[in-house]
Amino acid sequence: MSDLVIPLMIGFLFAVGLYLMLRQSLIKLIFGLVLVGNATNLLVFTASRLVSGGTPIVRKGDKVLQTPFPDPLGQALILTAIVISFGTLAFVMVLIKRAYDYFGTDDVCALIEPEEEEIA
Repeated sequence: MSDLVIPLMIGFLFAVGLYLMLRQSLIKLIFGLVLVGNATNLLVFTASRLVSGGTPIVRKGDKVLQTPFPDPLGQALILTAIVISFGTLAFVMVLIKRAYDYFGTDDVCALIEPEEEEIA
């Protein structure tokens, strides 16, 4: 049962994140990006073996890692993904703020600037 909880939670986060990203509000887009980023981090974390009680460090006097140990590559990838998702989120927040200042709305359908009428 507990082996099924984490994949279901990851799938739920992806589904809700994608649902929010497809809405017409730009604020919901931000929340969707956060959820998809967290779901991706959890997916990488589970793909790199969930092991408790071990560290990926070779202790003094040992020549190899003692089992069980988690994959250190997954941990490094998650740290990198956190930084990238934070930078992307900051960029999108500034972009949405500028769009709101220019258009006066956060509705995606209203962001298309109307064409100017021709003067006859």
